[in-house]
Amino acid sequence: MNDARKMGRVTIPTDLDVVPQTLEILKKWGADAIRDCDGTDFPAELQGQDAKIYSTYYTTRKDNAWAKANPDEIQQCYIMTDFHTAAGDTLSIPLMKGISAELLEVNTRDDIKRWWEVMDRTTGTVVSPENWQYNESTGCVEIANCEAFHEYTVAFLAYIIWDPVHMYNAVTNNWQNFEHQITFDVRQPRTHKFTMERLRKFIADHPYVNVIRYTTFFHQFTLIFDELKREKYVDWYGYSASVSPYILEQFEREVGYKFRPEYIVDQGYYNNQYRIPSKEYKDFQAFQRREVAALAKEMVDITHELGKEAMMFLGDHFIGTEPYMEEFKTIGLDAVVGSVGNGSTLRLISDIPGVKYTEGRFLPYFFPDTFHEGGDPVKEAKENWVTARRAILRKPIDRIGYGGYLKLALEFPEFVDYIESVCNEFRELYENIKGTIPYCVKTVAVLNCWGKQRSWGCHMVHHALYQKQNYSYAGVIEALSGAPFDVKFISFDDIRGDASILDDIDVIINVGDGDTAHTGGAEWEDPAISSAIRKYVYNGGGFIGVGEPSGHQYQGHYLQLANVLGVEKETGFTLGYDKYNWEQHPEHFILADVAETVDFGEGKKNIYALENTEILVQQDKEVQMAVNAFGSGRGVYISGLPYSFENSRVLYRAILWASHGEDTLRKWFSTNYNVEVHAFVANGKYCVVNNTYEPQDTTVYTGDGSCFDLHLDTNEIKWYSIEG
Repeated sequence: MNDARKMGRVTIPTDLDVVPQTLEILKKWGADAIRDCDGTDFPAELQGQDAKIYSTYYTTRKDNAWAKANPDEIQQCYIMTDFHTAAGDTLSIPLMKGISAELLEVNTRDDIKRWWEVMDRTTGTVVSPENWQYNESTGCVEIANCEAFHEYTVAFLAYIIWDPVHMYNAVTNNWQNFEHQITFDVRQPRTHKFTMERLRKFIADHPYVNVIRYTTFFHQFTLIFDELKREKYVDWYGYSASVSPYILEQFEREVGYKFRPEYIVDQGYYNNQYRIPSKEYKDFQAFQRREVAALAKEMVDITHELGKEAMMFLGDHFIGTEPYMEEFKTIGLDAVVGSVGNGSTLRLISDIPGVKYTEGRFLPYFFPDTFHEGGDPVKEAKENWVTARRAILRKPIDRIGYGGYLKLALEFPEFVDYIESVCNEFRELYENIKGTIPYCVKTVAVLNCWGKQRSWGCHMVHHALYQKQNYSYAGVIEALSGAPFDVKFISFDDIRGDASILDDIDVIINVGDGDTAHTGGAEWEDPAISSAIRKYVYNGGGFIGVGEPSGHQYQGHYLQLANVLGVEKETGFTLGYDKYNWEQHPEHFILADVAETVDFGEGKKNIYALENTEILVQQDKEVQMAVNAFGSGRGVYISGLPYSFENSRVLYRAILWASHGEDTLRKWFSTNYNVEVHAFVANGKYCVVNNTYEPQDTTVYTGDGSCFDLHLDTNEIKWYSIEG
């Protein structure tokens, strides 16, 4: 083993009670950086080690004395109540029902008539402030002059009296006898001044620290717990906790119109990633990004002035610092670190522009939800590594690491040994591929309402958590994360602004349910959008739709690109029309590697083929996969595509077929879909990777079309030189 594989590019956690063990792990894993974690302290015995020291720094908590002395500058959140039906002309709505009173406290300091909003949800109209009042003794909003049997909601401001991440960590790890950390608002004047002084003092008091790891900056993504301390609502991209009258008044001055709570609560959906964003919500996001970036830059400048590196954790309080937007580059961060749940989350981190290096925090976290008697952290670690590795081979992060409490991991020696092999293998990958762009066979664009803002994360639940309604779509993004394509993320606004951006794209992919931000909904009513896409395909481009692509009931269609895709959804409006095209054509290029049947996940019901469309798979007269010619271009419809190695191959072939690229198949290619080939032509290297924990045999095709047979052991990677 060479020196490059023995040492470096790895970060480990520590604590006061594991100093000797930390030194052992430092050597065993070849780590060159040590970090503290939430609820831990950095041992004095390790301060002189020949390793970088990260200090987790919380800009908005861990100073309850300040928070308690300035209760008006505690952070706030918009909350909407459940729907309540008026049985008569009056109605009483409890504000905190279903919400943890340890987490939030109703804000009555600020003008409730200005900042709260009572809605008649039956009509979608605002209830006049004269017709409601808040009864503080009962915790209810009392509404007068109701319309009988109309539904009503209240949107209100609440103080965040327990930092949601601190609460999450406390509940997950069953902490006892500790003080709840209160979240203060750095945006407000007194706390702003205090925060900058506090940062300077922290750095001065910790001279041994090399990297200030900001976790993160100012506003927590939406995370709400119920009375039983269970997660009630979580949205990793949610902006509902980035509000206060101070902030909102600034927003009003900048945009020139009055703010409404509805811009945030959005009928109780909180503008989650599935909702098509309104102009007002996009205005608010842009305003927050500018304000947060300016304030974060101030902290980063102080960090640099005092001789430290500034690292941001992509999570926790990261709202306003979405890293693919232009404002992020102005902050001047040295590094970004984030949790790696799969290939998509790795690319979410590794593709971030404008930083010196990126770091992935691999799973599992050293938390008791995994590290307990009977737990199997090795299984989770293996799954995590094999999915992340595909993405690393396309765009590597610069470092890896682990978080949580080291003493828990030490109870699992098999896990400790396995992570040693992961660290060594990561260093080997990095040394072989750093600084080069891997071979890309095609350029692919994922089209949705978010575009580059949600690059790689558009279908993501944080930590790659499973959702029944989403996994069939998230699988497409996951497959792309490790595939030999140049992947872009574009929005409908991008096309409206300049349709020529499509000129350099081989295939557009539109994935998700109809009338969501992922597929576009009413965006397809704009002829500038629909005609631009049709023109693009007609002139030779490829379009792949998964789920209900372009789904929105309008002008005689549900699928607005039905003529491109060759399929339509039966919504009941066309039941009177007979459908005769049901013949399957399984002998197709796209299906050539499918062993038995394609896994469509949840699939879709009521999809039928139009005349002349070629059906590849239908089940009980419901089309699951079809292809269609449109002018000189091609459309592909797939009902769903959960992530698997076989489905990755299906998508790979679909992209090649849609772009008339069938003849490029056997170039840097493996005939066994469990094995992949990645070429780094500029470095004169390529590798063949077994993505499974079983031995595999395959035929490998190189760049000139020549081939050879190969056997690979469990999870093995073999490296080769590209002959000149």
